[in-house]
Amino acid sequence: MKHTFSFCTPIFVFLFFLGFGKLPLKAQNTPPPQQILTLKEFYQQITANHPIVKQAGLLNRFAQQEIRMMRGAFDPKLEAEYENKQFDDKNYFDLLEARLKAPIWIGEVKAGYELNRGQFLNPALTTPENGLLFVGITVPIGQGLLIDARRATLRQAEFLREINEAERIKEVNKVLIKAAKDYWEWYFAYQQYLLFKIGYDLANVRFRAVKERVLVGDLAGIDSVEAKITLQDRDIQLKQAALELQNARLLASNYLWGAEEVPLEIPENIIPQEIIPGNRKISTNRLDELLEQAELFHPEVVKLNFKLKQLTIEERLQKDRLKPRIDFSYNLLSSAGAAFRTTDATLQRGFAPSQNFKWGFNFEFPLFLRKERSKIQQVLIKQDQTDFERTQTIREIQNNVLANYNELMTLAALMQEQELMVDNYQTLRDAELRKFDNGESSLFLINARESKLIESQVKLEALKSKYEKAYAALLWSVGATVWD
Repeated sequence: MKHTFSFCTPIFVFLFFLGFGKLPLKAQNTPPPQQILTLKEFYQQITANHPIVKQAGLLNRFAQQEIRMMRGAFDPKLEAEYENKQFDDKNYFDLLEARLKAPIWIGEVKAGYELNRGQFLNPALTTPENGLLFVGITVPIGQGLLIDARRATLRQAEFLREINEAERIKEVNKVLIKAAKDYWEWYFAYQQYLLFKIGYDLANVRFRAVKERVLVGDLAGIDSVEAKITLQDRDIQLKQAALELQNARLLASNYLWGAEEVPLEIPENIIPQEIIPGNRKISTNRLDELLEQAELFHPEVVKLNFKLKQLTIEERLQKDRLKPRIDFSYNLLSSAGAAFRTTDATLQRGFAPSQNFKWGFNFEFPLFLRKERSKIQQVLIKQDQTDFERTQTIREIQNNVLANYNELMTLAALMQEQELMVDNYQTLRDAELRKFDNGESSLFLINARESKLIESQVKLEALKSKYEKAYAALLWSVGATVWD
């Protein structure tokens, strides 16, 4: 049966056909957003002020203090010792020695002053009346010549700085991958809300137009019931989408903090950026680059590489302890009275190496070396363990990169197919409108076609959101230090 129109209600006829117009991808006559929060700005805000990111930054400061502490082993030391013995109203001895020790890269230098007195003083400890000045050096010529505990610990602390930097990147990336997923969930919730808002507005226009035509007798009363049901259904969808958008906005707000650690909330007039189709394509050559980057620079791999370097230093130290310990010391001596007299050449004569000196050496060597050989084997075992862990870690990382790449390519193909489906649903809906204009269709079929069109558009936006999340997951699996 062909529909007829009454000329007495032209405005409602116009509204009726306006409601059947082509379904736009964006809402019509909506005020432009005040501001777009781009993904790049979102990341920048997170890396600048997020508490977990700031906490991760403390790892570098901790490593710097660790290095500073290890360098303390090379700090000069001022020492003094005094000992007095009185017994039976006799002064057995007074022993005073003050020293300044300055560790150097190999051995140490020292200078000091001795003053010893007493009735029963050991003759070897006798000093001139004004005391004895000495300056000397101690150098290892066996164990400790090439490496010792101080130098090994300092080098390991320097490697710890690199390990902590890798740990910092790892912790920051954990925050960024979660933030990226919540950002694109916010994007999908926003796009879904817009599409349902469009559908609701169209249903509302149609319902008012159909209602007026029913009143003037151009349509049967059942048509208004059909239009009302569609309006109610889309109103429910719109309210549910509004709730999801509100919650998604709140989740995205979790990552935004002010400079004074004040939590920020994304207002309603702030919206996510648009997705540019094809902007995130990954070629096969680019995949090879990402795999190589992951193998070399992924935080977990970097940490294990520097742990191996630490163990290499430990191995050198333990192997050095297989050598005998021989410490050679040489001290120049001078009377304190002669040293403080600056006339003539007394000072030079006082420290003359051929006249006043003390030298010696210490020798130590364990016969069986069981302790030293066991420590070397323990270090070698730790190296093997770390190397095995590194091999497995690289394999898992590369497979994770490939898995994320495969997901990305699959989603890209699904997006193309879904875009074609949207175009086909658009064609069906438009054809149904023309049939209705010729009296060969019904409001029910038009609403059904339009609902499928909206549903397909929502699915397309969902795929876009998943694609962007998969791209973020790919960056995370690579261990990227720069996110865009």
